[in-house]
Amino acid sequence: MAKLSVNLNLVFDDESFADRIERAAAAGADAVGVFGKEPAELRALVDVATDHGLTFAYASSLVGPINEPQNVETRVSEIEDAVALADELGIECLNVTPGQDLEGVSDSTQFAATVETLRRGAPAAADADVTLVMEPLNTAVDHPGRWLVESGRAFEIVTAVDHPNVGVLFDVYHQQVTEGNVTERLTENVDAVGHVHVADVPGRHEPGTGELAYERLLPALLEAGYDGYVGCEFTPVGDPEAAVARVGEMLEL
Repeated sequence: MAKLSVNLNLVFDDESFADRIERAAAAGADAVGVFGKEPAELRALVDVATDHGLTFAYASSLVGPINEPQNVETRVSEIEDAVALADELGIECLNVTPGQDLEGVSDSTQFAATVETLRRGAPAAADADVTLVMEPLNTAVDHPGRWLVESGRAFEIVTAVDHPNVGVLFDVYHQQVTEGNVTERLTENVDAVGHVHVADVPGRHEPGTGELAYERLLPALLEAGYDGYVGCEFTPVGDPEAAVARVGEMLEL
């Protein structure tokens, strides 16, 4: 059975992240996730989440861009440090994503650097029972100039790395903006998906505010065998708790 997670950066706007965790728990979430926090901040947030009966599904921003061939050694070391922190804190998933498309560096070279970095970081992740995921991001609206954009390319990387602790963070919002056909892309590659984020298009608001048929997409994802986290990563236009609870209802949680 899939589990419901809430991104603390976007869904709630309380000044205190501890208050955001409390609201996520009240909305029925199983877990929370966050980006842009230093290790000391993460430790404090994990303590609060634990007090509210929540796990920490994922963290991001602990590792630099993994498509830079000149920085493979540095990135592998960063992954190992991030995995050690995740192991200490019980964080289940780390987002380790490529950065900008590098001027003067071929696509194949960036692909090779990404694969090598993940392949070398995967054993540490396996030892800690942590999953490394990379997230394709849209360039049309939110992230101009990024290298990893299409989900198919991300799945090719997972195939090349060939390790059970490496997968794709499939953000339905980003992939709808980029390429569409998101239900089929998800269900046909479900074994390579390590984490899922949801938001509607346009606007990156809660499901039900845009063009995506989440009432069909999420059941199809579960039917395909997905049992990981579905993360709410949207800025709600309505009541945040109700928006989170609605995603849980579509997951039949």
